[in-house]
Amino acid sequence: MKTEGSTLPARTRRTAAGGTAGAVEQGATRRGLFRWGAVLGGGTLLTACGTQRAPAAPAAQERPERISDPDEALELLRRGNERFAAAPERHSAHTAAHRVRIASGQHPFAIVLSCADSRVPPELVFDQDLGDLFVVRTAGQVVAPPVLGSIQYGVEHLHVPLLVVLGHEGCGAVSATLEALQQGAGPSGTAIDSLVDAIRPAAQRALAGADEAHRLGEAVRLNVLDGVSALAADPVLAEAVHAGRLRVVGATYDLQDGEVAFL
Repeated sequence: MKTEGSTLPARTRRTAAGGTAGAVEQGATRRGLFRWGAVLGGGTLLTACGTQRAPAAPAAQERPERISDPDEALELLRRGNERFAAAPERHSAHTAAHRVRIASGQHPFAIVLSCADSRVPPELVFDQDLGDLFVVRTAGQVVAPPVLGSIQYGVEHLHVPLLVVLGHEGCGAVSATLEALQQGAGPSGTAIDSLVDAIRPAAQRALAGADEAHRLGEAVRLNVLDGVSALAADPVLAEAVHAGRLRVVGATYDLQDGEVAFL
């Protein structure tokens, strides 16, 4: 991932490292869609063994308590991901003093709507500390009313200047939706159907326009862009965007190299 644009402010906290479609065609049993459990938890297991002790994490530095510039916030995330991808073993834990210092109030500089996948924790991916990110997570980073309400709260009451919709390589929710469409699977009768309905438009476009080898990656990308479009069109968020108080961007995370690509 290449870093563009502005430089970091003199003081930074850390230098260390849309719409719902109709019901899917009837035909599959509830048991079929419960295969989501296996798909969502799947993925290549990457392990690394070594005998050397990881280097000590560099000391944390302070960033301004409040950041109102969306570009400055985005640059902090870019730099943080560069640190994480280059040396994830150097991710430093927060100090007790910092935890106590922010206990009286929060001033996050970015909202991250990300997939609930256990391999994509935004605080680690962007190498940020307690109080830096306002994180909302759902499978396939699906936007539902409580999710939108949480994001609106972050923008209107916490004055967060940046909203990132973060998808990831090999997303199980997107993969399962593609599979359900290809097999003509019917509704499961569970809340999982709401995820299928939300991801379905992106999956359908990927099925129509991408070859099999690139279909999942394209569906992940389109699903992120659909999320960006839906959020940017919300009246509350659109007002903040128009006023220059908020920037909404999409991004995808590579599970193997740890890099985030902003779309």
